[in-house]
Amino acid sequence: MGPGTKKYIETVTIGRLGHRGDGIAETDTGLVYVPFTLPGERVEIDRTGDRGRLLNVFKTSPARTAPRCKHFGACGGCALQHMKQSAYLAWKREQLHIPLTQRGIDAPVEPVAPVPIGSRRRAVFAARRVGPDSVFGYHARQSHEIIKIEECPILSPDIARILPGLAKLAGPLTPLKGEVRIGVTATDTGLDVAFEGPKPRPPALMALAGPMLEKLGIARLSIAGETVMRFADPMVRVDGAEIDLPPLAFLQAVREAESIMGRLVLQGVGGAKRVADLYAGVGTFALRLARQARVLAVEGDGAALDALARAAKRASGLKTVDTLKRDLARMPMSAHELNDFDAIVFDPPRAGADDQAKEIAASKVGKVVAVSCNPATLARDLKTLTDGGYRIDRVTPVDQFLFSPHIEAVVQLSRDR
Repeated sequence: MGPGTKKYIETVTIGRLGHRGDGIAETDTGLVYVPFTLPGERVEIDRTGDRGRLLNVFKTSPARTAPRCKHFGACGGCALQHMKQSAYLAWKREQLHIPLTQRGIDAPVEPVAPVPIGSRRRAVFAARRVGPDSVFGYHARQSHEIIKIEECPILSPDIARILPGLAKLAGPLTPLKGEVRIGVTATDTGLDVAFEGPKPRPPALMALAGPMLEKLGIARLSIAGETVMRFADPMVRVDGAEIDLPPLAFLQAVREAESIMGRLVLQGVGGAKRVADLYAGVGTFALRLARQARVLAVEGDGAALDALARAAKRASGLKTVDTLKRDLARMPMSAHELNDFDAIVFDPPRAGADDQAKEIAASKVGKVVAVSCNPATLARDLKTLTDGGYRIDRVTPVDQFLFSPHIEAVVQLSRDR
């Protein structure tokens, strides 16, 4: 029987893991992707087309381990909790090495820098009304279904401990129709909670949420980008500087990962006296760099850039930090502009920095540090830079996104000026 829309039971052997963490089996009718399996395992699956649902494991990989979370397999947040640490980190390293090799880049990739369990300080949940109640949690894998969450071992304790409270808070703030996204960030002054989606229910019902906020340690509640309740200004500290976070501001998901990346960025710029920090966000790299160099921070998000400027102004011991509001995807810094700097740091969104990388490659800047959460677009941008005369000095993967297929990376490059 060939694959199609009809379901049927089949036994397959997993040959390798795909880039999303699914086990891949080669069969007479094509490849089959089976989540939560490992290479070498003989498994029974419920198959539909090229997708398989794991039913039984007849032969178990020595790399298999017990998942840490009772929701693993239903919740779509984690893909690899069933994999032992050494095998897991080796696989993650390959997710960076493979796209580099595919681009013809021969650069040694260091072992993955790990982060601790329970360290994620930023998470996004979903809520939807079901009858008189609302369901709060994460989406199921490749589905709009929301899985009710009672625990999550990757979250920082500040967020994990209030999951039941967040579910209650979502009740009066979830509209009668539609789904809301709930972003939660653990800051140094409390939790920053932001609801995105359809308009909330009437103000009288929203007011019911007020007494919950202080009890849960929530510093600020915003809805559709507007602050509706505030008990403290959400703030994070970066190398002695205090950043007041705008609602929904981008922040590195794990503080320990940010520290590792910050150290690698500083090492990569060396003794540079003038640094351009492109896609600077709220300044998690710029403020570190300003301890040793004059910095131009370039960012398209005006609120993030204002927060960076305020933090730099308040901090003591920093060199000059200039800011420039600019959408680098539409108007990259030119090679001529960049030639005024000794070093460049760029940390673009997942789409990468295609046009900006071309301008960097055409510049005469001696040192470049690339930070990326997308190995595919990173490899593309690095190919542009190496074709332009840069050499790769160091490639370091950072496991910022625990148990997911995603990997962060910091790449240090240099050229003779």
